[in-house]
Amino acid sequence: MTPIILLFGATSILGFHIARRFPHALVPFTSPGNTSPTVQEWATLNLEDPEWVKKVFSQHQPDILLYCHAVCDVPKCEADPAWAYEVNVGHLNRVLSFLPETTRLVYVSSDHVFGGDGVYHEHAPPCPISVYGRTRVEAEQMVFRRPGSLVIRTGLAIGPSPNGRTGHLDWLRYRTQQNLPITIVEDEYRSTVWAEDLAVRVMSLATSPVTGIRHISATQAIS
Repeated sequence: MTPIILLFGATSILGFHIARRFPHALVPFTSPGNTSPTVQEWATLNLEDPEWVKKVFSQHQPDILLYCHAVCDVPKCEADPAWAYEVNVGHLNRVLSFLPETTRLVYVSSDHVFGGDGVYHEHAPPCPISVYGRTRVEAEQMVFRRPGSLVIRTGLAIGPSPNGRTGHLDWLRYRTQQNLPITIVEDEYRSTVWAEDLAVRVMSLATSPVTGIRHISATQAIS
């Protein structure tokens, strides 16, 4: 029997590629008012509205919730920690309040739960160095308290975005085309993953019986 899968955060880089790669396998959700032509046929959901969240779960009765929703703009999170915690922790807490007990939760997290040098395995203790990273760790802890859940920490997803301007690839292309200034971080190394490949790996794990934590990254880190 085909599982009913809901995808929250479908306009993230990874979420967009999951929705595009598996259009008939899940129901993608985006926030109200998103005008990108790519997402016009997707369902809408305001995660700040408890009744809306409750209605979505009641209507669909999902077997799996694939949660890719988060704000990942590190400088903005540093500038406004309250906003970062509301989106990355508060929204998830609201979802958990209404998520049916029988629904498997698959939460897509980030390598930002770690900081500093080194290679981190699944059993390494989190050591975030940013507000964004700390919101991710707190969200993960909420997920771990739910039996049967899975946290997938990924490297930096690289690939086209739904609006053609966000994500590292489109951001560079857009600002180059518009002759806008480009600021590049020089003191950071990340494990990058092509978003199309990452989408396939994440869906494979989401529909498997695997629980706990899994990391998906490249074999090398780049600056």
